[in-house]
Amino acid sequence: MFKKVLIANRGEIAVRIIRACRELGLKTVAVFSTADRNALHAKIADEAVCIGAPAAKDSYLNEKAIIAACETTGADAVHPGFGFLSENASFARNCGKCGITFIGPAPESIEMLGDKAAAKSAMKKAGVPVIPGSDGAVPTMEEAKRLAEEIGFPLMVKASAGGGGRGIRLVERMEDLESQITAARTEALNYFGDGSIYMEKFIVNPKHIEFQILADKHGNVVHLGERDCSMQRRNQKVLEESPSVIMTPMLRDRMGKAAVAAAKVCGYYNAGTIEFLVDNKNNFYFMEMNTRIQVEHPITEFVTGIDLVKAQLKIAAGKELPYSQEDIRVKGHSIECRINAESPEKGFRPSPGKINALHIPGGPGIRIDSSVYSGYEITPYYDSMIAKLIVYAPTRKEAIAKMKWALAEFIVEGVDTNIDFQLSLIRDPAFEEGNYDIGYLGRRGV
Repeated sequence: MFKKVLIANRGEIAVRIIRACRELGLKTVAVFSTADRNALHAKIADEAVCIGAPAAKDSYLNEKAIIAACETTGADAVHPGFGFLSENASFARNCGKCGITFIGPAPESIEMLGDKAAAKSAMKKAGVPVIPGSDGAVPTMEEAKRLAEEIGFPLMVKASAGGGGRGIRLVERMEDLESQITAARTEALNYFGDGSIYMEKFIVNPKHIEFQILADKHGNVVHLGERDCSMQRRNQKVLEESPSVIMTPMLRDRMGKAAVAAAKVCGYYNAGTIEFLVDNKNNFYFMEMNTRIQVEHPITEFVTGIDLVKAQLKIAAGKELPYSQEDIRVKGHSIECRINAESPEKGFRPSPGKINALHIPGGPGIRIDSSVYSGYEITPYYDSMIAKLIVYAPTRKEAIAKMKWALAEFIVEGVDTNIDFQLSLIRDPAFEEGNYDIGYLGRRGV
């Protein structure tokens, strides 16, 4: 096992990783920007190192500063969390060159799966169902038009690199194809430095179902069941639940086997998530694979009893998985709501500022993953998520009831939040019935 782990991240995920390291008896190093001097992760780690100015490019994306912090503190491993450098193959490779263990997959796996077109090709070879579309990036507008006729409308134009809903356009007719491809390419180039795009058939009103996998360095791979991430606003996840209401034992078995095959074809190890779209006939299609821990990982931890961050640390240290697929059981129901400092009444505009008062709910089956405290200053430099509220109960009905009162008890004063918005979703009859898909909020005008 490692002697000291540097957490190359901030916010609630940095706090989460520090706590997991503590439980394993590992020393920790936090890195922070000048804007995060008073951040919780910098306060609770064994050591803390300032790595630059507030802008992410000058701090949390500054590979040289992070590796230098490892060398200065004697950290022999880096956990990237999610976002920032977590899916950066170059960073993972440079860590290895410096004798620092990257707590994640091999750089080669990150590269393969970071290119969505290449990932799709690999999935086809593994027999994983994929959405009909282009074989790789589309090189020219002429080829795009030819493929559009072959695929049929509606179709999606998507950035080959990146994620987070960027570089994605829905095209419903040939007349709009050229302008939408141009827009997608421009956005992808601005956000990811790569303007390449691919095309695929648009699946009408699908469910967004993702499978969590764990894979060790000895060839063992298991899946930990599914998460339903269909409640989305403009391609951004809002809340998640596990298990999915659409899941049957047969469908879970088929999708789980596909997820395991996806990991194996890439020679993957550590934690990862395979995302699928599922149509109204329970046909499922590979969408992408995320080579990191997910924001919504706590709901899987609740229904399986497996600590995913500890598993990541142990896998990176070379340990074998202590369980097989037959040992994995999904029990009960868990829901996660993302609590953001934003104003739904003002178009979900971020709301930075000082938290003057904070009251968080508690009790059996309630979990709060957060890095904020009363008096904490939310800066405008990073994403607006301030906490994840996660509940667990024996049944979905009980979990929904628990989330209702947990949200009602959650008080944040000093900044606007989306707590009331989340409460309206939990109370929505469509959610209570499980009758929602990725387009549900869009059809509501949200």
